[in-house]
This record gives sequence, C-alpha cells and structure tokens, in this order.
Amino acid sequence: MTAENKRPLTLRDVSEASGVSEMTVSRVLRNRGDVSQATRARVLAAAKALGYVPNKIAGALASNRVNLVAVIIPSLSNMVFPEVLTGINQVLEDTPLQPVVGVTDYLPEKEERVLYEMLSWRPSGIIIAGLEHSDASRAMLKAAGIPVVEIMDTDGTPVDAMVGISHRRAGREMARAIVEAGYRRIGFMGTKMPLDHRARKRFEGFTEKLAKHGIEIEDRAFYSGGSALAKGREMTADMLARSPDLDFLYYSNDMIGAGGLLYLLDKGYDIPGRIGLAGFNGVELLQGLPRQLATMDACRLEIGRKAAEIIAARLETPPREIESLITLTPTISYGDTLKRG
Repeated sequence: MTAENKRPLTLRDVSEASGVSEMTVSRVLRNRGDVSQATRARVLAAAKALGYVPNKIAGALASNRVNLVAVIIPSLSNMVFPEVLTGINQVLEDTPLQPVVGVTDYLPEKEERVLYEMLSWRPSGIIIAGLEHSDASRAMLKAAGIPVVEIMDTDGTPVDAMVGISHRRAGREMARAIVEAGYRRIGFMGTKMPLDHRARKRFEGFTEKLAKHGIEIEDRAFYSGGSALAKGREMTADMLARSPDLDFLYYSNDMIGAGGLLYLLDKGYDIPGRIGLAGFNGVELLQGLPRQLATMDACRLEIGRKAAEIIAARLETPPREIESLITLTPTISYGDTLKRG
C-alpha cells in the first residue's frame, strides 16, 4: 500500500462524505447533542462505508498511536493459535510493541466489533487471522493507516501483507499421499466450514485431488464447537456404523483425529492396514498417544514470527523493506496411521 492511502481517516473525511459539518459528525459519533435521526443515519452510514473508527485517545498522545499490536484470532480453545501467539511474542518482546488479543469465535459480526474496539485505541499494527472479512471489517482494515498482516492463509488477496500456507495445496498434498498409499474408500470429518474458511479450502483441495484420480468421498460429517477428543470418538463411531467399508478417515484437525484414533484402537482395528487416518495441524500435545497420528504441520510458530517481523520492520524509522507476501510450505508427517506409497 502507498503512503498516501495509509493516511488515517479524520472527522473531515466523514464530514465531506456525509455533507455535514465536522462538529455534527463529532456529535453523532460521540452520541452527544441534538441531531436529527436522518442526519445521524447519514453520518453513521458514511463512517461505516469509509471504515472510519473514532479515536478514543485523540489529543492524549502526540504520536496519536500506542505501542500495541492488535492480534485478532478466531479461538483460544483451538490449540493452533497459542503457538501463533508465542511466535508473535518472541519477536515483539525485543521491541516496545505489546500484543493485545481479541477473539472472534469465527463470527464475522463479532470480528467487526472486536476490530472496531481495537482500532479505536489506535494500535501501531494489526495481525488478523484469515483473508475473509465482512465489507465493514475490510473497510476498517484498509482505512486504518497502519501495517495490517493477515495470517494463516494465502489462498486469496490480502488488504496489505499476509503470512500463511495454501490450505488448498495442503488438502491436495494429503490426498496425494493417501491415494499413493492405496486407500480408495475415504470418509471426511470436520468443522462446519462456512465459518472455518481454512478448513473449507483444505477440503476443496482434498476433494479436487481425489477427483483427478476418479475417487469421491464416500461419507462425511461436520460439527460445530471446540475440537475435542470426545467429538472425534463419537463422529468416528457413527461414520463407521454407517459406512463400515471405509479404509481411510481424514479429519480437518488433529484433536478430532486423535479421538478417532483412540476409538479405533479400542475397537482393535488394524491401523494403518485395515484403515488409515490423518489429521491436520501437527499438534505437539498428541505425541504422547499410543500411535502417532499422520498429520501436516501448519507452520504456526513461523507464521506468528514472520507476521510480527513485518509489523516491527514497517514501524522502524525509516521503515525497513521486508517481504510482505509469505507462503510457507507445510510437510506431511506419516506417523503410524498412514502407509507410505
């Protein structure tokens, strides 16, 4: 983005867009004074369209910025994101910058609220998970006037900078490994993907690659809520009751995959001979399982570090040139549940 379109929006911008005075705009945004409903609606609509966020600390700091980096993620219960936060903190702890975290629960409307509140405190940068945002959130990100790094995903066009992996490629690579190992009757279990865009893209890449080999997924199941061992057990039992001839189970994350693995071991299945299985994320906590689940590393720590490095470099005086569109390459771990082709 150019220096020109990095300029933060002001009351004057909203005034010009809505056709009322700056004083009236200020009254509306502070919910003060006697302003007609029609004028109030016009001002609020203009502010939302522009992505304008009121400055709660205007006049308090000469720099008009605080040494905070807003980090907006969809979940703290998902074990992926604490490792991302660790990477961010490792880089920022040697700078004056301090990360502050907001959680969206994968809900676009909540992301809007969290982003609005974060930006109202004028942080020095934003790190936000994903490339898919509502129109209002995207407008706020574009108008923020600070470095913005979208993380976890590179299958799309960022507002500013991005660091992540191609989830479609990750899905294709896992499908390739499964097919090369000789599995043909495949079931899939995962999150309700309209909310989890990255899981949806992995699923799209996975099914696309299978189709090129003339294979269709024979059974599938989706769930909402936290990724849990108990949910993986339950879903695996239900799927194999419906489709007992499946010879491979692909899970959208390691936690439900681990639950499926424990269920299959309890039932005495030959793994990976009779049935194979794989998850996604490479969660280290699962290394203590009786068998190592096949998975794919999502480069979480490196994503956090690279994102923080971009923010820190952009805020140096003068700003330091740094690569801002970074696609990392995850690797498959075959573990004990996926035969090598």
